[in-house]
Amino acid sequence: MQSLNNPPVPDSLYEKRKAVYPKAVDGFFRRLKWAIMIVTLTIYYVTPWLRWDRGPYAPDQAVLVDLAHRRFYMFAIEIWPHEFYYVAGLLVMAGIGLFLVTSAVGRAWCGYACPQTVWTDLFQHVERWIDGDRNAQLRLDKAPWGPAKIARRVFKWSIWLVIAMGTGGAWIFYFADAPTLAQEFLAGSAPMVAYSTVGVLTATTFIFGGFMREQVCIYMCPWPRIQTAMLDEKSLIVTYKDWRGEPRSHGLKKTHDVGLKTGDCIDCLQCVAVCPTGIDIREGPQIGCITCALCIDACDAVMGQIGKPRGLIDYCTLDDAAVEKAGGTAQHPLRTILRPRTLIYFTLWAAIGFAMLFALGARTRLDLSVQHDRNPVFVQLSDGMIRNNYTIKVRNMEARPRRVALIVTSLADATIWTADATRTRNVRQITVDVPADSVQKVRLFVAAPARGEEREEFTIRAEAQDGDRRGDSDEVVFERPEREDEEQGE
Repeated sequence: MQSLNNPPVPDSLYEKRKAVYPKAVDGFFRRLKWAIMIVTLTIYYVTPWLRWDRGPYAPDQAVLVDLAHRRFYMFAIEIWPHEFYYVAGLLVMAGIGLFLVTSAVGRAWCGYACPQTVWTDLFQHVERWIDGDRNAQLRLDKAPWGPAKIARRVFKWSIWLVIAMGTGGAWIFYFADAPTLAQEFLAGSAPMVAYSTVGVLTATTFIFGGFMREQVCIYMCPWPRIQTAMLDEKSLIVTYKDWRGEPRSHGLKKTHDVGLKTGDCIDCLQCVAVCPTGIDIREGPQIGCITCALCIDACDAVMGQIGKPRGLIDYCTLDDAAVEKAGGTAQHPLRTILRPRTLIYFTLWAAIGFAMLFALGARTRLDLSVQHDRNPVFVQLSDGMIRNNYTIKVRNMEARPRRVALIVTSLADATIWTADATRTRNVRQITVDVPADSVQKVRLFVAAPARGEEREEFTIRAEAQDGDRRGDSDEVVFERPEREDEEQGE
């Protein structure tokens, strides 16, 4: 006999996963999930094949992460490596957008647009098409292995595998010209990294979407833990209104018993049957709820069948839940969404977006960097002039060749020339041709009189010689030898 102070130890501390077979349901939120799934999958699979004319010197793929040439193209936008702050800005906007959505309507991202949710939902539809709905899947799962069951499993897994391979294949097309890479991939001449990437993404999609499913959402994803900091009593979340549903009647017949006082919930378990993570929403908010709202569709359908008002399970805030429980009326959802916290998130999100758009519109597409050669620091010429050498990089960020003028300002009586040109006095401006979408390296010589400060600052400016006269400039230093009077003083 076990002592009360020493309770029995279970044989295993690990509980085997209980497979979830969500039941098909129809309703507003199910149709919304269908629409979002179609839109997101279409964007993912089709985008690499869209074309965008950038001229003869740049790729014509609309969205391209060109790692070989270190470029990121998105329609009319081209991002260079030194402009990575635009990508950082997009990531910050994505983070703030998640905070905004979560604080307003809970885990709506998880329930509708998360890749894990979208592909799991797609795999489940394939499963229903082959194995049948929930009850048929349960019977097939318990049935012994035989030719019919093996055939169904092989057929289903084959379709899952095709979808998974299409998912991995679509991903690599974002990093190279899609038609060209597709031909090379099928011919076996594509780079090995392409095959390995498709293999990894195929395996993860097949396993996560087909077998792990809700375990990814509950155990692997960190967002359910982080989201609690984003939610408050004014956030819209899927809520079971227990003050209206309890006590449960446990069946339709008992609702007609004379003198029996019951709530609207008849304990039909339809809300549990349709849940993709297998939770019971009537137990309150929990980490397994991804706010997909399919339980709302299921419950509303049952309420319509038994003649009860819809909304026993509904989007509701904790504040509104307390008001309704006390007999009051909940406020309009727009007032819930348009509150200080969400408005602050939206203001920050919009401010970053407008700042990035302004920066994109104002950038010159011409960049200049100047490096002073240190060996030697200066050279004294035969006519007494002092020469400094500079390595200049002119970056042309347009998809066309450009002629660029290099201009020296604020250095009195200076003369400039390049390594492949002859020195001519009083020349303060030279032109160089910069190829399309590339960096032109120029060795620039600058000569100035020996008189003057030992370290004199001046400006070198790059200015395009086409319709757009905007350019870039860099502050540099002209070095001279120490003056004789200072050496004698020392």
